[in-house]
Amino acid sequence: MAPGRAGGQDPGQEDRRPDHRGRSKLILYLDSSALVKFYVEEPGSSESLALYERVDLAGTVMVARAEVSAGLARAGRTGALSGPKAREALGLFHREWPRLVHVLASEGVVARADALSWEYELRGYDAVHLAAALVWQETLGLEVTLASFDETLWEAGERAGMEVWPESLAAYLD
Repeated sequence: MAPGRAGGQDPGQEDRRPDHRGRSKLILYLDSSALVKFYVEEPGSSESLALYERVDLAGTVMVARAEVSAGLARAGRTGALSGPKAREALGLFHREWPRLVHVLASEGVVARADALSWEYELRGYDAVHLAAALVWQETLGLEVTLASFDETLWEAGERAGMEVWPESLAAYLD
């Protein structure tokens, strides 16, 4: 599933049973660092797009919309994207946003993030991402893979018992 084809189905209808091709379905939670890689060419972009091609269902927390938008604006300011390309990327992101499952930053998710921020020494929105991914996984009753290029969040996801992607961040860290 490339950007533009992300699942927008009811998340309760998805499962990890083998599909008609005999493979397990891949449910992917994308944090903002993973989402930005679809729009800004940087280390990990091609691998992220290749993974996304195989996804059966993809989602993120609602606040990721503001984070990705801010990341694209930053890319325009720093020259990672030209001004027109940054605006074009933002427009593409806005068109693709409805195709993702949106995990609400509800009172329960934020309360869980509150506890996770202390347990794993996470920044605020990183804790919200981990809480949303865990709540989504628990709600589905199925394995959800956390995609993140943020080292602290990636490690916290692993410690919390989630599948994390990429398998190793070493190649992507500065």
